[in-house]
Amino acid sequence: MSSYAFWNNKGGVGKSYLCFVASCEYARRYPETDVYVIDLCPQGNVSETLLGGYETSPAAIRRLTGESPRKTIAGYLESRLSSPFRQLDDISPYVTHPIEFNKSLPDNLYLICGDNLLEILSEAIRQTSQLAVPVDAWKQVVEWVKDLTVALSLRSGNRDSVFMIDCNPSFAIYTQLGLAAARNIVVPFTADDSSRRAIENVVALTYGIGDDHVAVYSRINFARRAKEEGVSVPLLHTFVSNRVTLYDGKPSRAFQAVAKTIENTLEGIHVRHRGIFANSSVKPSKSFVTVPDYHSACIVSAMTGTPLHRLVAGPRKLAGVDYVQVNQEPLDRYRKALERFVDAL
Repeated sequence: MSSYAFWNNKGGVGKSYLCFVASCEYARRYPETDVYVIDLCPQGNVSETLLGGYETSPAAIRRLTGESPRKTIAGYLESRLSSPFRQLDDISPYVTHPIEFNKSLPDNLYLICGDNLLEILSEAIRQTSQLAVPVDAWKQVVEWVKDLTVALSLRSGNRDSVFMIDCNPSFAIYTQLGLAAARNIVVPFTADDSSRRAIENVVALTYGIGDDHVAVYSRINFARRAKEEGVSVPLLHTFVSNRVTLYDGKPSRAFQAVAKTIENTLEGIHVRHRGIFANSSVKPSKSFVTVPDYHSACIVSAMTGTPLHRLVAGPRKLAGVDYVQVNQEPLDRYRKALERFVDAL
């Protein structure tokens, strides 16, 4: 059972769309594996795309949130709040087979749908984790999503299972639940220094590693408590330089310069803390994947819920506006980059 949290402490880096296309490509490539997408972002962007994009997802999400219990991650967490320290006997009410709403998807792809109620539940979840009794309340609560992955793996029986967990940029309690459920972190970033600082925050928040300001809070941070209470913390697996502008088939100098600063930052951390990297014996730069800017292909794919392997070049009319042109060359270039990324998983 493999599991990947898509996370950066900065929004707008394309993590939800990357989670969508990677999940679809992984499911297409490995039809004997069940791929579960767990949407732990209250905005539910990856769920919207999986459920067919702008045309079909609003009705689909209304249907899923209207069921009792809600057929979403919030429905699962509400059930756990009702009986915090007992695992659920049946998790099937929370699993959606998105091909029922979006025929473009592989049949072996499943979804625990996102839900904006997640934000409302977060304070109740946090308070439950702080109960004095039982003494391991925090550990039990922070592993609720991990319990879900175990139950889903059992649901798959003899089939392999892999989990793609889309996390919110914030370090809210629901993000912590996602990280505690994952074995690996995929960190998408874009070409700006705020991405570099956000990656430093990923390291500080997940592992308690950073400058003197971070050290002040080391005794109360997530990493310290996880270590003390035996909660597994995921490892840094792959760094995706996303939406890179290319000239003559190579990243622009600006993108190369920013990527180099991020590479230097991570390699400095690697020298001192190799154990937080999934590939601890090699430099983090070896775990970098460059994904070119995908222009119209991304817009059409995201708005229609079409995986890249099903997307065809040509004009597409979206939302009643003028035709959007998907060109073959950038589409092929993006597909190849995605294949390299999935090769790394």
